[in-house]
Formats: sequence, C-alpha cells, structure tokens
Amino acid sequence: MEFFTHPEFDNHEQVVLFSDKATGLRAIVAIHNTNLGPALGGCRMWNYASDEEALTDVLRLSRGMTYKAAITGLPLGGGKSVIIGDAKKDKTPQMMQAMGRMVEKLNGLYIVAEDVNTDDQDMVNIHRYTGHVVGLPVSGQGTAGGNPSPMTALGVFTGLKTAVKHRLGKNSVEGVRVAVQGLGNVGYSLCERLHEEGAILTVTDIDTGRIQKAVDQLDATAVGLDEIYDVDADVFAPCALGGIINDKTLARLKVSVVAGAANNQLETGRHGIALKEKNVLYAPDYVVNAGGLINVYYEYLARITKGVQGREEDAIRHIHSIRETLEEIFLRAQNENVCTAEAADRVAEKRFLFPENGQDKAA
Repeated sequence: MEFFTHPEFDNHEQVVLFSDKATGLRAIVAIHNTNLGPALGGCRMWNYASDEEALTDVLRLSRGMTYKAAITGLPLGGGKSVIIGDAKKDKTPQMMQAMGRMVEKLNGLYIVAEDVNTDDQDMVNIHRYTGHVVGLPVSGQGTAGGNPSPMTALGVFTGLKTAVKHRLGKNSVEGVRVAVQGLGNVGYSLCERLHEEGAILTVTDIDTGRIQKAVDQLDATAVGLDEIYDVDADVFAPCALGGIINDKTLARLKVSVVAGAANNQLETGRHGIALKEKNVLYAPDYVVNAGGLINVYYEYLARITKGVQGREEDAIRHIHSIRETLEEIFLRAQNENVCTAEAADRVAEKRFLFPENGQDKAA
C-alpha cells in the first residue's frame, strides 16, 4: 500500500498505526499539522472494506480538521483517528480503554473526541488512560456539554441560514425547502431547529426508524437514499458521509444552496468549481460544521485553566461567529472570482501555514 505517494497524503506530520491483540483494536491516528497547536479530532469507528480505505479516510479527515480549526480561529491543529471494525459487534469498553493507552503514548500531540460510531461513554473509557480527550459528559469531567452533536447542529443551522440569506435573500428559513441527507445525532438535531423555524423538510437515512421519527415529529417527507439528489428544494444539507458531491450527483441537484454537516462533501476540489458554475452556493463543510470542535475546545480550555474559562456561553458565542466567517468567505469568493471552497481554503491556509503573520481578520 502506497503512503507518501497516496493521493490524500498532504505532508502529514505523523501517521501512527495502533493494535491491541487482547481487545481487537486496530486503529490509525493521523496528525496533519500542529503549527497552531495540538491536533484535535474525533475517533471514528467504521467497518472499512480494506486498510487502504481506512487510511484514505483518516488522511482526508485529519487534513479537514486542520482547516476547520484554522478557519474558526482556534489555537489547534488537525488530527483524526479511525478504528477498523463493526461498532455494533466489535466495540467494547476494553477496546476504548486500549485506545486511551495508545493516545497517551502520543504525549499530547493528539487530543481525541467522539465521531461516527463513538460517543461520550467511549470518551469516558478512553479517559481512564489519558487526559488527552474531550467530549466527556459532565459526570466525566466535561464542562461544555459533553456530546458535541447539538453544538455541531447549531453551527450548521447558523451556516445554513447565512447561506440562505446570501443566496435567497431570506432572514428566516420559514417556508424554505430543505433536503436533509442523514438523520444521525447532528442531522436530526438540525432538522429539529429547521422545523421549529418553519422549514419544509425532505429527509432520508439508512435507518428507517429515524426516518419515521422525522415524519411523525417534524412533518418531514421521506424519500429513498438515492432519491434525495433529485428533490426539488432550496437547500441540500448533506449530514452523512463525505464525497457525495461528485460527477454523478451534481447533475441531479435542483437546489440553490448546499450546506450540511458532513465532512469532505466534495469528492474533489473541482466539484467546488462545478457548483459555482451551476450557480449553487456552497457553504464549505469545515466552516459550517465547526460547532462541535468549538464546543470541545472550550471544554479542553476549561480543563487546562482549571475551570477559569470554557463556559458554555463562550462556546455558543463563538459558534454564532460562523455567520461572519461565511459572509467574508462569500465576499472573497465573489471578489476573487473563485469558488467558495477555494476562498475558505485561502483563509485557513494563511493561518496555519504562516502563523507567525498573525490572525487574518477575515474569519
């Protein structure tokens, strides 16, 4: 398996393989960049088809965390970890404890949080063997709300509304048609916020129970997994896995805005350009889904300052600043005649590649 020539390798500082025979742990930690601070990113557990697929995922995700931290103005670097296995069958408290021992060996270069198929109780088990963990419930020494999903959803909701105002001229999502792909913790919380403000929802998910819940509680219309791309809507909100804006799906989209929680929504960089050419406003994923990272950062800050800082209201205030960040990105994209994904990358790269130049005021 190629590494330094891997298409997703982007001068990552470290990529570490961990295994523990007793618990069956097989994990990869990727640290992309620590110019601004320690790498913070979630631990995802997924039943990858191959080791190469797992490597591809962790390289892409860790790089995205660097950009997310930088664009949000946090003193953090980017990292991510993946555990190879079926979370429903293979995951045990002992496996998560083994993961904690592995994280501890990195001596603080990587701070772990929850992600797909891991939760705050997994973080508690990890925390038994390392202090380099965030996303703990209050009982487990978390101070900014534990599960970051509601805060992630708040950020996505803020970003979606900002994009709707910019493209559609609406100050509210009342009557706005939103097609939501994925009803996990973040996706469903986003739908609740949208429904409360009067949005018209069309939803899909691999879990039929989640779909029925949205239909019953949020007056949503359900469609099949593949049909979500054909929905005539104002906004497409991808809230599942990445790579879903690609050559096959782009031609089918009938929306004015793409704004959702999923990481790495664009299959390649050229798909950001293609959205611009299609006159679809893209709210860059790592900007709008940064609420969870912001939340756990304030938990981390509270811990290292022994509770002096890190109040929940500070995190919420920072999450609302996503609006100003997006507005500046949209303006830059227009003035520099580039797609919004490229505009966001330019802001983030200026920050983490040249931190000695100080913070750029764009975000």
